Amino acid sequence: MSTSLTAWGRWLFVLSFSFYVFLHFGLPDVGVNTYVPKYLPFPYFWNYLTGAGLLAFIVSASLGRFDKLAALLLSVYLLLVAVLIHAPHAADPMELLNVFRIANMIGGALMYAGAVARDQRLWFGSPALA
Repeated sequence: MSTSLTAWGRWLFVLSFSFYVFLHFGLPDVGVNTYVPKYLPFPYFWNYLTGAGLLAFIVSASLGRFDKLAALLLSVYLLLVAVLIHAPHAADPMELLNVFRIANMIGGALMYAGAVARDQRLWFGSPALA
């Protein structure tokens, strides 16, 4: 029973990112777009690009193709979000909470890459890595 119960964890982790994809594509003016730093031009471009990256992780992990690479790239993206967007405003308790929430998500992405990913390739044509 524990095996079938823990198998749900993979899907819960992967599919929970669909909420963020919805925010990026469905409500760009309300939430996510307000987080793009003012020094970056074309905030909608960055909003949709990161939404597409999150969607790519969901698709890759769902299909089990290049899911280790996708999880590692997701962790890099999340680290950049924590350091560049939320950490500079960490004096605000909600932003500090976001830093810790994202650190938790980074840990999940790295655990996924190390223990759950089915396709261990890190690039097209490369042999599977352990």
